[in-house]
Amino acid sequence: MEEEQAFGHVFLFAPVFLGLGALAWFSLAQTPGFLKTALLMCIFGMAALLLRPSFWRMVALLATLFFAGMVLAAGETARKNTVLLDTPVTTVVRGTVIARESTDRGYWRYTVNVAQTSHPALKRAPATVTLLSRSRSTPVQIGGGIEGKARLSPPSGPALRGLNDFAFDSYFKGIGAVGYFYGKPAAVAVVPDSATQGQIATWLARAQETIAQMRETVGARIRSTIGGDAGAIAAALVTAEERAISRPTIEALREAGLAHVLAISGLNMVLAAGTFLIGARTFLSLIPGLAHRFAIKKLAAAGALIMVFVYILISGGAVSAVRSWIMISIMLIAVFFDRPSISLRNVALSALIILAITPSAVTGPGFQMSFAATLALVAGYGHWRERPGREPVSGKRTAGPLKAVSGFFAGLLLSSFIGGLSTMIYSAGHFHRLAAYGLVGNILAMPVISVLVMPFGLLAMLLMPFGLDRYPLLVVGQGLDWVISIANMVSSWGGEVTTGRVPDSAFILIATGGILACLSRTWLALSGMVVIAAGLLAGWGGASPRPDLVIAEDGRLVAMIEQGQAASNRTNPADFVFSQWQRALRLDGHQKPQQRADLAPKDANAPPPERAGSGAGPKSKTPIDRDAARTAVRRLLAEAPPVHFACVPKHWCAATARAGWRIVTVEDARLVGIACDEADIIVTPVMLQFQDCRSGAMLLSGQSLRRTGAVEIFAVSVDEAGRQNGKAGMRVETALDQLQRPWGRHRTYDWRTGEFNAP
Repeated sequence: MEEEQAFGHVFLFAPVFLGLGALAWFSLAQTPGFLKTALLMCIFGMAALLLRPSFWRMVALLATLFFAGMVLAAGETARKNTVLLDTPVTTVVRGTVIARESTDRGYWRYTVNVAQTSHPALKRAPATVTLLSRSRSTPVQIGGGIEGKARLSPPSGPALRGLNDFAFDSYFKGIGAVGYFYGKPAAVAVVPDSATQGQIATWLARAQETIAQMRETVGARIRSTIGGDAGAIAAALVTAEERAISRPTIEALREAGLAHVLAISGLNMVLAAGTFLIGARTFLSLIPGLAHRFAIKKLAAAGALIMVFVYILISGGAVSAVRSWIMISIMLIAVFFDRPSISLRNVALSALIILAITPSAVTGPGFQMSFAATLALVAGYGHWRERPGREPVSGKRTAGPLKAVSGFFAGLLLSSFIGGLSTMIYSAGHFHRLAAYGLVGNILAMPVISVLVMPFGLLAMLLMPFGLDRYPLLVVGQGLDWVISIANMVSSWGGEVTTGRVPDSAFILIATGGILACLSRTWLALSGMVVIAAGLLAGWGGASPRPDLVIAEDGRLVAMIEQGQAASNRTNPADFVFSQWQRALRLDGHQKPQQRADLAPKDANAPPPERAGSGAGPKSKTPIDRDAARTAVRRLLAEAPPVHFACVPKHWCAATARAGWRIVTVEDARLVGIACDEADIIVTPVMLQFQDCRSGAMLLSGQSLRRTGAVEIFAVSVDEAGRQNGKAGMRVETALDQLQRPWGRHRTYDWRTGEFNAP
């Protein structure tokens, strides 16, 4: 420990403990008291100042950083204060377009600052929403007013427990609702927003509008010049707008381990900065006498510093891009002072800056994978540079072309291997899949990106203001066509490995071991390898069991899980949810329901009631023939194939699970009472006004699922719960447990009373 401290590596752990504090704050079910957390930070901080240099002073310092991370997380959460929509609603939205993006189908997705809502007017209207317009006509301009009838929905929660919570992401992005327009939205006059009054606020709003317009202009220019998926990828490399790329191409890039190409990552940023630095230095060296009077390397570094600043403005500011920009800016500034530019301190400093401004980024895969790869590459470079027996670099360079080329490919192979290995646990933990042939895909594709795509892309950006960017962009397009071909070839080998949900213990151990191995200078680095091995053993022996039944949070999709197969109540389940289930639960196939239109319930020969029955909703419907409906659902349960759903379209589906449970999913609210009498588990998306079945059956309605999120039900053994009538007991796990946190509190809001009702 003393030797590590002598090397100055204690500073490298500062962002680690700062990030751990933020992670702890965001993961708690209840919001901890801000004053208590701040007081603990102050107490440990004073202890670190008063104690003499010792082990306990280091402990106090790290504890101070931990609680400082919690304080920063609390500050960002209070600063955002995003209003999330509480329930799906159809309303007329009027506002200002602050950004727009074209999709692969030619549709437009608008980001709108909401000025007002009507028919109905929302009590808790979100400030900013994203809305899809399926109209391919001339879009509304950025900065212009927009109005149209829209369907708004709250950001969805995790598809299963432990998966990504999109409501959390939306809260910190400031997006209060998502949805789509009915028909074509109209361009209207801009409604003045009182929130943007004031000179500074108005200037910032105009600056953001100008940058958004610049991004769109550049992206449209690139896509129109190159065309196809190659043009969409080229635009994504500059503006980070990926929606114009077709779904098959995105999947091929992911399966080939080339998804990082789409992000504004450190690779893209360093290739752009390096190309500019070398090109500018070479150009300046050709001017007679200039190199003798000025340090042209520093002049080139200043130009590269300006270039990467413009790049980060156009790219949209994703976490990986900001991390890359900070690190490269530090490296270029180091050139001014003749200091080493590649070091772990630069990585730690960039992490501290990001965590100080946006501590919520630590929870996302972008931050974790970006820093894991960078940390491993810089640490690996340091160990390689200081390896025993390494010959010092002489001032005379005699390496021939063959050695230079072999060195380039050796470095590419090593960096691809280290980068892929270091991010593997985060890919499995967040996305539940790995690219088995990712190393091959990177070896084949990265030379094309390094030699053709990024250098000529930079040249095109420099020539675009003069209208001379066509031919460099065509070279970029040809290179990306080759990259797409490589991705399709590698993905055709079927090398994607579905890992399923990684146990928390395995994820924590492997991530901790990687940090220790990269940040330690002494033999303590070997302790990190031991921790990684323990994490691999925990993951190998602690695979998460599959549930017997899974229910989506909206109650519309239900699936029984049996030996890697999912039998659902939908012929074509929603891909957004079902694809997450497939990866998290390692599902191999989908069993479609059997259609039984012949068992559709009939209406009773009676006039409709004046008021809807309990839970039937605001609209009155003709009553059904209850005896016929009861007979129909009994036949559905009896005649459905084993562990398969049998469905009457637009009414209900029924199945008998392997554990003996009778399951009925109901779409028509008039059938809920009959389903309660005949089944053990009833699922319906209807927002019922009652919570329980009088028969004692489990009722999961739109109202209850709104608070619990997605539900998993496991069959427990006889010893745990016993059996009744041949049916196994149930263990229920819900996806949500943070209803008191700002990103989950909207689920408890009752628009009738205007109050938040705690569960």
